[in-house]
Amino acid sequence: MMLFRLVVGLLLFAGVVSFALYIGTGQVVWRQRGLLIIKWTVLAGLGFFAVLILERLALIL
Repeated sequence: MMLFRLVVGLLLFAGVVSFALYIGTGQVVWRQRGLLIIKWTVLAGLGFFAVLILERLALIL
């Protein structure tokens, strides 16, 4: 669990840095990279929580 939190935190930090670079340089490629990183981080988080919910349901049933 701690490893997952660390990975998600680092990915979110990388997204924020990409957006900061976009603001600083004005190059659109940094905004695109930031959006891509954030999108895949959110999808991975949703998948992780889906697995946690399915594990809870398996214990109940």
